Amino acid sequence: MGNSSDPSNLSGRRITSGDPAGAELGRTLPYLRRYARSLTGRQTAGDAIVRALLESSLRDGAIRAEICNGPVALFRAFTQLWKSTEVPTPPGSVSPHGSQIARIPSLPRQALLLHQREGFSIPQTAAILSVSERYAEELVQQAKTDLGLENPVRVLVIEDEALIACHLESIVAETGHRVVANATTAQDARALFDLEKPNLVLSDVQLADGSSGVEAVDAIAAQSDVPVIFITAFPELLLTGERPEPAFLIGKPFRDETVRTAISQALFFGSQGRQ
Repeated sequence: MGNSSDPSNLSGRRITSGDPAGAELGRTLPYLRRYARSLTGRQTAGDAIVRALLESSLRDGAIRAEICNGPVALFRAFTQLWKSTEVPTPPGSVSPHGSQIARIPSLPRQALLLHQREGFSIPQTAAILSVSERYAEELVQQAKTDLGLENPVRVLVIEDEALIACHLESIVAETGHRVVANATTAQDARALFDLEKPNLVLSDVQLADGSSGVEAVDAIAAQSDVPVIFITAFPELLLTGERPEPAFLIGKPFRDETVRTAISQALFFGSQGRQ
């Protein structure tokens, strides 16, 4: 079965080989893993549920046919498993920053993440959650209302494009938080993190001098468990399954709502989800 700790290996060796539908599954699976990590707050917990789904598909042809029938069907099958599984809160995952996302019931949180983080339309979100379109819209609105403003936190932005950095600063301000510094290189990021001691990091991957935001975050993670959200035009570089993957990953171009949702989710869990 390959590396049992990596659900992409499991799917790639037993489901996707030589099958166009399976190949589509292989392309969609990294984003399902991202969604699962968003729900659970860390890679190990999210991957465990995805792995359980894939293992079920190896035993049940109907499940295998379902998950190979496109992204909506795959996410719907995952949701059915999620609903039937008790998922404990990972130890130490509750943020000390007082996020209100902990009070959002699971279904509205799923709707919000599916619609604003994963980019599914309201009809698609409704299909995934097996609810009416009207109810799916109500769930998204309920989650937005329940979130409200959190206790302000200090944010470090690692981004070498000035316009994007300014845009992110405005989004952070709209969520009630404050950007305390912007770094354009990995070296600057490490120095500014030590100086400003932020509570959250928003990081690009490829920086101005050819350095890597991933390297900067790795150095930061060695000394702090501050949550990190990667915002990059190349999300596939971090969704390979070959190394620990970030729990919070947004592709460029991004929507303001997607960043706001990710900020609330990251502050709730208070960890990078890279265990």
